[in-house]
Amino acid sequence: MKLSLIRLLALCCVVFLLTKNVLAADIKVGMSGPLTGPLSEMGLSMQTGINAYFSRVNQQGGIKGQQIELLAIDDFYEPDQAAANMRQLINEHAVVAVLGSVGTPTAVVTVPIAEQLQVALIGAFSGGDVLRSNPPSRYIINYRPGYKQEVEMLIDGVLNAGVRPEQIAFFTQQDSYGNAVYHAAATALHARGFYQVDYLTHAYYSRNTLNVESAVATILKAKIPPKVILMGGSYAPSAKFINLLYEDRPDLWFVNVSFVGSHVLEQSLDGINAPVIVSQVVPEVDADLPLVREFRAALKEYDSAIQPNTVSLEGYIVARILVEALQTMDGTIGREALIDALYGLVDLDIGLGSNINLDKNQQHGSHMLWLSKLENGAFHSFEWANADFSQ
Repeated sequence: MKLSLIRLLALCCVVFLLTKNVLAADIKVGMSGPLTGPLSEMGLSMQTGINAYFSRVNQQGGIKGQQIELLAIDDFYEPDQAAANMRQLINEHAVVAVLGSVGTPTAVVTVPIAEQLQVALIGAFSGGDVLRSNPPSRYIINYRPGYKQEVEMLIDGVLNAGVRPEQIAFFTQQDSYGNAVYHAAATALHARGFYQVDYLTHAYYSRNTLNVESAVATILKAKIPPKVILMGGSYAPSAKFINLLYEDRPDLWFVNVSFVGSHVLEQSLDGINAPVIVSQVVPEVDADLPLVREFRAALKEYDSAIQPNTVSLEGYIVARILVEALQTMDGTIGREALIDALYGLVDLDIGLGSNINLDKNQQHGSHMLWLSKLENGAFHSFEWANADFSQ
């Protein structure tokens, strides 16, 4: 009798422990991004924004009692490493989804893996077309608008402000990211009736380098001195390019797409006051919006030493969208069920001033774009009506 009672108590303890482990099991989400190297500020900022929101959710009890965890692996902004990371996250760590990956060159290899292994790649920090197939892929879910939308806004803005098409030049990374920006500009210029894009000055640099001197020389030797340079680069080489050119051409306007990251670019510009514009897929971090106020408070709770920037804000937003979907799910949180839950987020209001729709027939959930301009060493919200290209 005593032995049977002991066995019963032992069995109850095992059941309790198993039940406790199920209830406390982590929901694992993966991320592959540049956590070291010349683009590390972007990867680390995305990671910080995601973790700031996950930390807040976990402190409030998690997702129906389960803690959510981000497994971030360094890919150095190199496609081969990103592919290896993607397979490791999916096959070895059994993540439910991959969130907040950084870059177009890395997306070129991670998108096919996501589709092959049928795992969602959510909220990638890239506006490249590789993430925006037509018809849209079930396994690629974007928050942000693409580079086509950003570049169209930038081209329309400078042309409407009085710049002639032949006064535009290009500075791009020599890979799929730079190509995406350049082709988007060609499309936008064609739409405005200018078809001689191939004759415009185009300067390049190699990914993960700061070798921009040749690009600077290309701009300075241009037959028609440009007034505006449309830039598709990362923050460190872009800052060096701007710094070098500003010495000889302080009148040049440097117009960037969002991937450059306004705040990390600002830190790299050494306080110069060049005319620099950045298009953004999130508002400025000082915007008076409910989501931005929430983000700043959550980041302060997570680590008061970290300064907010637009990249970490984007990480916070994509984490928030993921959690909104997880909270609607019943039963086991599986990969396919999560995708269905994400596509169920219609007219989602998270406090950005415009609702998010993750419709399976749309290439991205948000259509909002903002502008920032460097003034007195810092980026601030900007409108094209305030642009003066005559100086």
